[in-house]
Amino acid sequence: MSFNQSRTWIWNSWDISWSLSRESNCENNLNVLLVHGFGASKKHWRYNQDFLGKVSNCYAIDLLGFGESSQPNALLNYETYKNNSIKYSFDLWSNQISTFCSEVIKSPVYLVGNSIGGVIVLKAAEILEDYCKGVILIDCAQRTMDDKRLKKNDILMNLLRPILKTLVRQRIISNTLFTRAANPKVIKKILEQAYPSGKNIDEELIEILYKPSKRINSKEAFRGFINLFDDYLATDLFDKVDNPIQLIWGEKDPWESISEAKEWKKKYKNIKRLDIIKGAGHCPHDEEPEETNRLICEFLQETK
Repeated sequence: MSFNQSRTWIWNSWDISWSLSRESNCENNLNVLLVHGFGASKKHWRYNQDFLGKVSNCYAIDLLGFGESSQPNALLNYETYKNNSIKYSFDLWSNQISTFCSEVIKSPVYLVGNSIGGVIVLKAAEILEDYCKGVILIDCAQRTMDDKRLKKNDILMNLLRPILKTLVRQRIISNTLFTRAANPKVIKKILEQAYPSGKNIDEELIEILYKPSKRINSKEAFRGFINLFDDYLATDLFDKVDNPIQLIWGEKDPWESISEAKEWKKKYKNIKRLDIIKGAGHCPHDEEPEETNRLICEFLQETK
């Protein structure tokens, strides 16, 4: 597969890599922005961007720290600022997305996010207000390790949590964890969990995930993210977003509970539909792209 040409946008002195679907034209007033999940990149939308580009100007972007975007050092709360360092957070990434929409797309937009990309686009939608037409969350991250999710009766986790936090702050620990994960064999094993049907786990996908991990500062966004123990949950943001929301969920997602997604649908009036993709896992946009693309197009048609 040949990927769309990468372009560069300068944001706060950082290089941000993005691409536009092949068939897009500036006269089309329907815009879609695709935001990847943790460890992925704009190329993870390999089966979606050009398909959605038939009905929209479809953009994909690399979050700061990932893909081909700049990779500044991670700055944790207790650390002294140094050049080329940043606090990785949902505020950082959502500001990147909302500013990209204002400065590059310059027109109302639908935001699509997978996994942590879902939390990011929810926060970006809050910032953009009416500039956002709708939000599509694909297996949105539920962030079960966040402090706000900790149950008082989980005695063991309450005891271990301070130790865990202390350990992952250390670069030697986070770098070791990253190095062990960033090899093709481990990536394939993780994909076999994330894609339970096994569909579309191929050398191209492994390369999409492996290649950015070989960049010199690729460990830093990993360190920043695994130290986010107190940041936004999707449930913090649903009531702050007036836009219509679609949930798309893989039936067999091993990490994000489908039962919780069903509770969201019952509780929040702006969630207009929950579409479950049979047999799919955490990344149905890549595992079952035809069905995912169809569902997205239905939502675009219903809400545009």
